[in-house]
Amino acid sequence: FRSLLSKLLCRRLATERAAWQGPAAMAAMAQGGQAKMSATQVQEKQKQDAELPMEEIARNYKTDMTRGLSSKQAEEVLLRDGPNELEKPPKPTLLMLFLMQLTSFIIVLLMVAAGASVAVNATGPGASDPLSYTTGIAIAIIVLINAGIAAWTEHKAGDALEALSQMTQASIYVLRDGKEVQVSVPTVVRGDVVVLGVGDVMPADVRLFEASDFKVSEMALTGEPDDVAKTWKLKAKKEGEPEKLTPENMAFSGCSVTSGAGKGIVTDTGMSTRIGRIAQLIAGEDGGKGKTKCGCFPDTSANQTPLQKNLEKLGARIGILAILICVGIFVIGWAADRKDPANPESAAWLYMILVAVTLAVAAIPEGIPLCVTISLSLGCKDMVEQNVLVRKLAAVETLGSASVICSDKTGTLTEGKMTMVGMWTAGVTYEVTGKGFDPEVGQVQRIGTNTAAGGDMGVKSNLLAALLCCNTSLAKEKDTETGEIKWVPKGNSSEAPIVVAARKVGLSETITTEYPRVLEVPFSSSRKMMLTVSKVQGETLCPGGMPLDDGAKFLAVCKGAPNYIVDLCSEVLKEDGSYEALTDDARANILKIVDGYSARALRVLAIATRCMTELPYDEADEDVTTDQKFSACRQQLRLVGLVASIDPDRDGVPESVIAARGAGIRVVMITGDYLLTAMAIAKNVNILQASDDIETSAVDCACLRPGGEYLSDAEMDKLTGCVRVFARAKPEDKLEIVKSIQRQGQVAAMTGDGVNDAPALNQANIGVAMGIQGTEVAKGASDMILTDDNFCSIVKAVEKGRAIYAGIQKFVAFIMSVHIAEVMQIFVCIVVGIPVMRSPLQILFLILVTDLPPSIALGMEPGEKNILKQKPRPKEEPIVLNWMWLAMVMNGAVLSVVIVGVYLAALVNYCDGEIFQADIYNLDRYEERLANAQTVAFISLVWSENIRSYIARSFTMPMWTDVLGNKHMQKAIIMAQICLYVAVLTPYFSDKILGLRGLDIGLWGWGVALAGPIGTFILSELCKLISWYQANKYQQSLAVEDSAPAPDVVGKPQPQQHMKAA
Repeated sequence: FRSLLSKLLCRRLATERAAWQGPAAMAAMAQGGQAKMSATQVQEKQKQDAELPMEEIARNYKTDMTRGLSSKQAEEVLLRDGPNELEKPPKPTLLMLFLMQLTSFIIVLLMVAAGASVAVNATGPGASDPLSYTTGIAIAIIVLINAGIAAWTEHKAGDALEALSQMTQASIYVLRDGKEVQVSVPTVVRGDVVVLGVGDVMPADVRLFEASDFKVSEMALTGEPDDVAKTWKLKAKKEGEPEKLTPENMAFSGCSVTSGAGKGIVTDTGMSTRIGRIAQLIAGEDGGKGKTKCGCFPDTSANQTPLQKNLEKLGARIGILAILICVGIFVIGWAADRKDPANPESAAWLYMILVAVTLAVAAIPEGIPLCVTISLSLGCKDMVEQNVLVRKLAAVETLGSASVICSDKTGTLTEGKMTMVGMWTAGVTYEVTGKGFDPEVGQVQRIGTNTAAGGDMGVKSNLLAALLCCNTSLAKEKDTETGEIKWVPKGNSSEAPIVVAARKVGLSETITTEYPRVLEVPFSSSRKMMLTVSKVQGETLCPGGMPLDDGAKFLAVCKGAPNYIVDLCSEVLKEDGSYEALTDDARANILKIVDGYSARALRVLAIATRCMTELPYDEADEDVTTDQKFSACRQQLRLVGLVASIDPDRDGVPESVIAARGAGIRVVMITGDYLLTAMAIAKNVNILQASDDIETSAVDCACLRPGGEYLSDAEMDKLTGCVRVFARAKPEDKLEIVKSIQRQGQVAAMTGDGVNDAPALNQANIGVAMGIQGTEVAKGASDMILTDDNFCSIVKAVEKGRAIYAGIQKFVAFIMSVHIAEVMQIFVCIVVGIPVMRSPLQILFLILVTDLPPSIALGMEPGEKNILKQKPRPKEEPIVLNWMWLAMVMNGAVLSVVIVGVYLAALVNYCDGEIFQADIYNLDRYEERLANAQTVAFISLVWSENIRSYIARSFTMPMWTDVLGNKHMQKAIIMAQICLYVAVLTPYFSDKILGLRGLDIGLWGWGVALAGPIGTFILSELCKLISWYQANKYQQSLAVEDSAPAPDVVGKPQPQQHMKAA
């Protein structure tokens, strides 16, 4: 796909370069919206979007760069231009789905059966009697009903999945009515002012008018792997400079923001964007048509999950086998001269065609694909209630085999609501009291005292310097759910405790307006710090703050990982306001303080400053990169202090980790935090337990890449096979860890929220993005999204995924056992020579009434209580295991033995002791007598299969265990019972159409029919003993050997070594 995009883009760019000449098209666009224009007009417009001054761009799109569009303007433009999305194939209508059902192999077989019925009766003595054609007509009606039910169900399942996709729709911040609001991407219109940050995906083509260290990945558009720097400035092309693939001041739809921040005006949306034009080219080469089947119907097979495809193949193989069996039954019945009891004069081969075709339909499990679709779609819907949005249906089935969960710490294992509790500055240790984000509760005080120390020089200097390197604000807001007024931070969660603590000492974040910022280098996983440069004046940083150097006009502030910051410092602030050289001993003592905080599970940030009389780079030089500015400003830093914050564990996380361990799932924490901090938190949430060897279970990610190069695959696999905590991890480390886990045959779920997490999320078997803190890039690469960012939701999703998969296994086993029984019963009748116990129409009625509703109910079966005590299933495990096949055959045989026994007893009673077809045909009123016996067998079978539905709720547990635990099963059985009594007791319909005589069998018949479910219950429960033994044996074979000695960890650094990532 990428290759095709590149070729098409090159072709498009070549055309653009040749055609970027001609009259302006902007005015026409402003008047006519995004109506179709010629290629030349489009190219001219795109060129002018990149070259015109911003004021003129704003006028052309009738917008304001400071206020954006008004809500009314946005609605009008949206109505005119349409939603901001690429064209997609229309969703199949209900009628189309219905017609598609009629093309299936099963439906064709049913139509053949109907035709065979008409042919048989048309050649008999009752050809002129309209009632003789009731079987064929009834089969046709059942075909239409079955197709209608299947189409409606698929339609509703599609609606449910569509609703889920709407819930996972991307969003972006725009300016509307002068306010920054979040809107869904399809509602973005031309003229909107979009606010862009790291992790956003460009919602449309945008002309930038603000850009700070702004970079985007244009791989989706150009195929180029390197990030592309963007600017708001209009740069004249230098002589001899090659033309760039994309203008520097334009960012295009579908490209992700990888660095910095920016604002811009939307110039094109939907199919008018560059990516939209490429989509048009692709559609043009494809003729604008999608894949079809049967020549005219849309082919939706590409949307199937691997499970659905495997089950479809299983059904096809079973279907072929069933057809072969039915051909054998046809040959045997023809040779034995088995004739239609209602038309003994007709040829045996005509009747056997009808029986064989109908039996083939009964034998083929046509309901499996439908039930799987229902189970998966309803399962996704249920997961929403557990704060999990499934983006890819295949993730539901993969969840059941997850054996490793790699989780972030902040916001996932912890609440993500950090509170400052400690501080070290100017050689003095302080504690910060209070809780949460309320700055009016608590104070800063020296350790061992209760006296407020907010006026101390070191405290004010440390917190103000940190505040100058923050972008977070704090304000009171009303909770929409509780109505409570509370303090809410807006911005980065790690900056919130700094803002709150600063407020406690009288420093509001608004004070930063007195220190105009001239440079900001955002935090990144590679830099491990953030840097700002602000203008300063006077002799001290603030009243009562640290002194500034003589002539200082600028102050650079670095905030970030202590080990990185301390390494860059040459001096440290003293209590008297002076500075002293930072010796190796002093550096070691500071790192011991960091270790002390980290051992208490506190997150530590270091604050360092540098006074400058002038900027160490030329502001007018546009070729100076952000990285070069960063390197120039972070020299000769002075350490001001440390701040330590706690992020409380989420409620329920320790219990969920224990539950995951019991389920055979290894929980691995991957965090950028310091090793001691990571270990302390891991112990709090039970990731590290007393039985774990700390030396091998927790490592610094530097040991993954000694010397800067990653370990060999063998060494990496040896290490990752036992580690539970990876500290100071980079995003690329996540990718290597996931690959290593997968090489070991494990199924990995990986959480992530940042842009750089996307490769690991995409590589993982189950990519899990954060719904609150997650970027749009991370969400787009994921398989599912946690709307509450809570680790507990992952474990719940695994449990639900296992339950859904187990439900699918149960209904597959149920359907197969019922169909096996149908084949066995008819086969016995044909071979032994007794009358066939059911007519083709009765067989089809049973399929519709007793198979489908309970099967769907089994697919919605809640998980068994011990489902998280079972080991993860291997990802290549077939849906139907060997011991399940044996269970299906045994239960099919039980049904056959019981029902054949009931049928024989009924024949003896109603047919004067005769059981063979040839003898029964010689009796008076044999049709009525035979119909009575068939009715008893019919009733007994429905009751028996209803009992089997409850028995099938578990392969190993007794039926009476939580017998009413599945409310859907009660509904299905009630429906089956109503249909049964309508079928056997309704005059004319029962006797003339279905050939059943429920009103004539007497109490004896109803009593004998009751023997079927009783026998089925007893024998099937006995069969469960065999299934229980085999299932336990299989689970034991999956058990992981925990007694193996832990491998040596290559190059593992000790906590006190403070090794930084290579």
